Amino acid sequence: MPLSGLVSQLLPFVAAASLGLLAGALLAEDRLLLPYWRTLSADTFYALHPSYGPRLYRFFAPLTTAAPMAAVLAAIQIVLQSEGFGPRTTAAITAAVLAWSLVAIYLVYFRSANDAFARHAVSPEDLPAVLARWAGWHRARVLICLAAFALSLVALAA
Repeated sequence: MPLSGLVSQLLPFVAAASLGLLAGALLAEDRLLLPYWRTLSADTFYALHPSYGPRLYRFFAPLTTAAPMAAVLAAIQIVLQSEGFGPRTTAAITAAVLAWSLVAIYLVYFRSANDAFARHAVSPEDLPAVLARWAGWHRARVLICLAAFALSLVALAA
């Protein structure tokens, strides 16, 4: 592939890679950490949260920021290089919209939910139900991110 071909695929590759990393990290949290948290007593959960909450934020914040930005840049590049809208442009734009919806979901739900955990604002008797709701929102993010990742691969391969 000539250099111009590699350059034209750079942003779509970065978008696919970053969405894949984010999807894998969200899936690991969903399958490994979340089931463990849901087995903990409220006292243990609240004792661990000051240590793990900020660490998880520092881990996820760059991924959750980089993936949508890369997806938008890839979509812009693909639209500018394409002649009309076809499967590649549609996949790239849809991947970008889905990636940004992950940020919106964080801002709408997770920021306040995580803050409530940090402040111990959820009563011990309500914690199981609140964690179940948190898990449902998180599962939606996993599925959205997996879809964005799959579409970014379509945009990369098309």
